[in-house]
Amino acid sequence: MPFLVRVLTALALGSLMTNTCVYAADGSPTITVGTQEVGLAAGYMLPHRLTKDHTTKQQGVAFMPSWMMTITDPVGDSWYRGQVSLGAEMVYIQFQEPFVTHGVGFTPKIKYSFVALDRIRPYAEFAGGPFWTDLAGKIPEESSRFNFVLTAGFGVSYFLTDRAALNVGYRFHHISNGGTRYPNLGLNASLPFGGFSFFF
Repeated sequence: MPFLVRVLTALALGSLMTNTCVYAADGSPTITVGTQEVGLAAGYMLPHRLTKDHTTKQQGVAFMPSWMMTITDPVGDSWYRGQVSLGAEMVYIQFQEPFVTHGVGFTPKIKYSFVALDRIRPYAEFAGGPFWTDLAGKIPEESSRFNFVLTAGFGVSYFLTDRAALNVGYRFHHISNGGTRYPNLGLNASLPFGGFSFFF
């Protein structure tokens, strides 16, 4: 965990150093159709054992670089006013418990960002795609190296400038092989995370 804290601190300080001054009077960031977002998030996965058959306490560090493109202008005229973005994300997880193992995946991703609060922008996101891990066969919940990962969560972006934002949030992760092999109880976990995004 101290390593993750050091990484997130370095990312936050690096983002701040790229901006010599930040003034609230600069106005709201303008994200238009076609705006691209490149980001990096990191967090620590914590297990959920949803049934008595779930016995593994898998946990570990996760890194998630991503790319997205805004595909709508702001829609709506109330608190739900927001924009839709589509993109893709890589996810790398180093499981620390019960064994040091690894997982890597690729997930198409959709995000809805609420824009009514100017520089503070809550968002909801969903992603899912293929996931490979060498954890399979070492735990009772998984029997296949090839799996799928589904994530759903929410977060908040704080725009330091019109083109740079800090992000914090939470995701629920589900990993399973989709019934292609048995057993297939799946792994469920919470993933609090932090990171940054650049828009261009």
